[in-house]
Parts: sequence; C-alpha cells; structure tokens
Amino acid sequence: MFKGENVFLRLVEPVDATKILLWENNPAHWKVSDTEVPFSMQDILYLIDQAHNIRSTGQLRFVICLNKTKEGIGVIDLFEANFKHGRAGVGILIGEHDQRSNGFASESLELLKEYAKSVLGFHSLFCSIHADNLKSVKLFEKCGFKEIGIRKEWYLDKGKRIDEILFQIILAVGADCNPPNNP
Repeated sequence: MFKGENVFLRLVEPVDATKILLWENNPAHWKVSDTEVPFSMQDILYLIDQAHNIRSTGQLRFVICLNKTKEGIGVIDLFEANFKHGRAGVGILIGEHDQRSNGFASESLELLKEYAKSVLGFHSLFCSIHADNLKSVKLFEKCGFKEIGIRKEWYLDKGKRIDEILFQIILAVGADCNPPNNP
C-alpha cells in the first residue's frame, strides 16, 4: 500500500467488483476507456484476478481510497508493462464524480509514479489522452508528463474525429506533481 496525504493505493480485491462494474459500465466513461460493450460481473472478477501479477499479465490495478473513510473512489492502472525496457502505460479514473477536482488524481498519480520507479524499477511511463479531455491533459502535464506526439483524427466519437495526444515521463528525481509557484 502506498499512502499520501489524502489517498492511498491498494491492490484491487474481489470485494471491489460491484463498484468497478458500475464505474466500467457507466457510458460516460466509455469514451476514455474505449469501451463499446458493457462488462459482466464475470468479466470484472476475471480482470481483478489477473490484475495482481504484472509480470505475467502486463497489468496492475490499484483502487484509490480516501485516507479518512477508506472508501474506494477510483482506480489507477499500469498496463502494457515491459520489464525488459522498464516502461508501462498509465490509466486513471476517479469513478465517484463528487470526488473529482479535489487533487486526488494527481496525488494518486504521484504515488503510482513512486511505486513504478522504486518498486518495479521502471524508467518511464506513458499515456494517451483524447485531445478534447482537457482535465486529463492538464493532470498529466501537471504531473510532469511531456507531450511526445499526436495521432491525428485517431478516435471517432459521435461522428466527430478526435486527435490522441501521447505523453511520457522519465521517472527521475524532481519529476513530481508539485504545482508550479502559482497563487
């Protein structure tokens, strides 16, 4: 478990299945997760079972929990983990809408970066974000991720083409989510 000031990350467990099923099957989240068909409970339980062995599955999922209440408010994942090259993708979802815009995503991302660097020995992390998802773009930029490319008209959403922005961070000293010196 990695703990910050307001949140901690813990491995996903079968007891989380119902909440994750609700988050994953919320059509409002499908655009960013590239989901087209709802998940079954069996699907979610299988994903939870597979989410603990990053070396064999290439994926690791944590539940983002509030320190005060221990309540799970979202998930943060490493995926496409490659130990040979020391890299993985990152995905994050604050599934509880009333918990968004409280700094929990950036704190969780900082905890995940530390875990990836100090425990897994990763050198870099990457993510891809829809160009119109400005909150996610700002989150990853705030946390030190740098834009490394754009896939033009990569997604189709409701008849509209959307670019995908690719981000990467080299996990080095000083690459944290501390905001700039702004009031």
